Amino acid sequence: MADATYTPPAVWSADTVSGGRFASINRPTAGAREERDLPVGANPFQLYSLATPNGVKATIMLEELIEAGHSVAEYDAWTVNISEGEQFTSGFVGVNPNSKIPALLDRSDPAAPFRVFESGAILVHLAEKFGMFLPADAARRAEVLSWVFWQVASGPFIGGGFGHFYAYAPEKYEYPINRYAMETKRIFDVADKRLAESRFLAGDEYSLADIANFPWLAPFTTGTIYNDAKTFLSIDEYANVGRWVKEIAARPAVKRGRIVNKVWGDEDTQLRERHSAADFEGKRLD
Repeated sequence: MADATYTPPAVWSADTVSGGRFASINRPTAGAREERDLPVGANPFQLYSLATPNGVKATIMLEELIEAGHSVAEYDAWTVNISEGEQFTSGFVGVNPNSKIPALLDRSDPAAPFRVFESGAILVHLAEKFGMFLPADAARRAEVLSWVFWQVASGPFIGGGFGHFYAYAPEKYEYPINRYAMETKRIFDVADKRLAESRFLAGDEYSLADIANFPWLAPFTTGTIYNDAKTFLSIDEYANVGRWVKEIAARPAVKRGRIVNKVWGDEDTQLRERHSAADFEGKRLD
């Protein structure tokens, strides 16, 4: 049955209650709503995040750098609860004026700290700083960056599009669910066809491309995102994506990175804050 017809007004205003899970914090304006400083730890990097797919990109990257022996990549990870509007404090807005997680403060030089915001920028910054997961060769670098920014461009269709209308919207409408289900399946098909050609997204080596894409694609293969969207979208059709997810999920750094700033699920799979490797003791990394 067709959805009810909506006629937009000549000029939109925010006086209509939108409903939905994030209705209480969504506004058409930017900026801080509360004066509150961010905590700062002793490590060179300060990460302000939550274990959403975008947040997990940053924690996997940092854990991979530490796993590779870069002790100067040690970081403090502080939870920013976006459901409670903590991304709108003055401290967080100072690190990311767009009020989205993750946001990073690079304090490698304590005398000259600087911010890096948006997950793609954080990944590229860290890759270039430590010379890892982003090849120097021009052609290979271009391939990695192409897949990184493919994900950055595709993420809104999966999350704000499919995820919102399928799982979070207060009412279910056929048109937006069909529209974004189609696009999400197309995105999976792009990845599946590519992974039929190569072990990893950018070739035979694990790279930034895999770190960027894994947190978004992996939860669909296990049915742990958007009310078991795995079944609705027939994700098992994408066997090459499934193979790739299993290989990456087995990496020790990925196992650690996936639980940092996680505040839901079983207690032993949560790590609200991370300040050193010792914080993982007693946690279940599966």
